[in-house]
Amino acid sequence: MAFLDPRITLSPLGLSSGMKVADIGAGSGAYALAAAEAVGDMGLVYAIEVQKELLSKLKREAERRGKHSIHVVWADAEKPGSTGLNDKSADAAIFSNVLFQMEHKDGALEEVKRVLVPKGRVLVVDWAESGGLGPAPEHLFGKSAARELFEKHGFSFRTEARAGDHHYALVFQKS
Repeated sequence: MAFLDPRITLSPLGLSSGMKVADIGAGSGAYALAAAEAVGDMGLVYAIEVQKELLSKLKREAERRGKHSIHVVWADAEKPGSTGLNDKSADAAIFSNVLFQMEHKDGALEEVKRVLVPKGRVLVVDWAESGGLGPAPEHLFGKSAARELFEKHGFSFRTEARAGDHHYALVFQKS
């Protein structure tokens, strides 16, 4: 299978009812919607995105599906403090297909570290290969680079997750 269902890729995060999740660079919302399903009406998913039009589409889709636990946040997550989320306000975070696009990865890691609770988990999903589908080969941000970046910011590697044929998925925990 070329692309894996986000619900499967999210499973190693151990999301459950009532949890709060920050989806950094939510894009079209595939992971935010899957996370909302996992955390239920008692939970909350902060869908953080810099492109307003994507947030509008995501908000409409969440309403259409009855996923009222999604809160859209217009912000540039590469700037620490920009999301407006409180310190230690999220149990987990998602970085799906955004690391290869980010110019200020360190800023994004500072922000996610700030908003995660102690021992909070992060799922990183990104392109493992371009194969004509994703970014140009020179723009890929590989698995080892992702691991090095997160460990540099005080996260511990936990496990790999299934992410389909063209992606890798790693789970980290805030130390």
